[in-house]
Amino acid sequence: MSYSSLDELLNEGVRGRRVLVRSDLNVPLEGDLPTLRVTDDGRIRASLPVLRKLTEAGAAVIVMAHLGRPKGAPEEKYSLKPAVDRLSELAGFDVAFAEDVTGDSARERAQALSEGSVLVLENVRFDPRETSKDDAERASFADELVQLTGENGAYVDDAFGAVHRKHASVYDVASRLPAYQGDLVKAEVDVLQRLTTDPERPFVVVLGGSKVSDKLAVIENLLGTADRLLIGGGMVFTFLAAQGHQVGSSLLEEDQLDTVRGYLARAREAGTEFVLPTDIVVAEKFAPDAGHEIRPADAMESGEFGSSGLGLDIGPDSGAAFAREIGQARTVFWNGPMGVFEFDAFAAGTKAVAQALAEATAAGALTVVGGGDSAAAVRGLGFDESSFSHISTGGGASLEYLEGKELPGLTALQR
Repeated sequence: MSYSSLDELLNEGVRGRRVLVRSDLNVPLEGDLPTLRVTDDGRIRASLPVLRKLTEAGAAVIVMAHLGRPKGAPEEKYSLKPAVDRLSELAGFDVAFAEDVTGDSARERAQALSEGSVLVLENVRFDPRETSKDDAERASFADELVQLTGENGAYVDDAFGAVHRKHASVYDVASRLPAYQGDLVKAEVDVLQRLTTDPERPFVVVLGGSKVSDKLAVIENLLGTADRLLIGGGMVFTFLAAQGHQVGSSLLEEDQLDTVRGYLARAREAGTEFVLPTDIVVAEKFAPDAGHEIRPADAMESGEFGSSGLGLDIGPDSGAAFAREIGQARTVFWNGPMGVFEFDAFAAGTKAVAQALAEATAAGALTVVGGGDSAAAVRGLGFDESSFSHISTGGGASLEYLEGKELPGLTALQR
């Protein structure tokens, strides 16, 4: 694929032009209305370099973004205002906020926008046309967004986390303005191409998170590509059950057991080895202060909590084993925590993986943290982002790329 780059746009000149930028400001919030606050500003900080480049070059920048999953209408809990407030704190340029998407506030503020300033529109998903399956509805919304740029506008997609969506602000706008790939999207694509096109070996993939069904297509596509697949998190209990082990009250997707058995049977022939935990932290309930004990992975119900026990983390032996595998790798991709890292008692497995990735990075390996909960975990556990080769902002988009799917937002940017 070939794309027009942000540097090409800057070389053409942007001073005095309005540039429409799709950024990723979909950040977690906490608190009560009306005082919600951002708890992880990683995506906001990642969006800043492109905005700075454009403002320093004299562009008037109009930012489109979404937050959460509103149902096509304004909902205060999904307003971008807390994210914009944080962006304003971090930015070295003026940031204004439109109280609607393409209404009076957006039009008036866009018209008044000066060189070197930024206007952020309200959540694009407040308009039902943004996510519509109807091409004509999305097109009408895209036309309104493009009109905000006036004459000689341009479009930059810097939101890799949304490129797997055929949405108006990602897909349709790109066909109506000269379209360019933002630096963040370029970095994501470059890294993912390195993972999928002749990665330096050994290539180790660490997968966690709650549901194996969320990762099935990734596993399917990585069989024969990855040398080892390390499985943790809630999804591991479907693997253990597929091997005939009892898993107590742990998360289990029974409808995926046959699929997982198929993967386990095919793996060795494909040249990929599954590495599963040998011990599990089993708790009496899902709570930060729950009583817990370490049990063998093949005997989870033999302990104090019996069949009511709930697996909430991989055990220390497994954490050490995973770390050894990561330490021997030259390329590592990690998506999904090893346990309920938000609770201190069940964060050790995730921390062991993060520490191992940091050490592998220092030893020269390519280490990629695959967005979402994994990115939040490394920041929440106190790791510096520079400890890893790349922390993805992509989440679902990264997974779909690894699944081999076509991503509409990237297709729309092709020359």
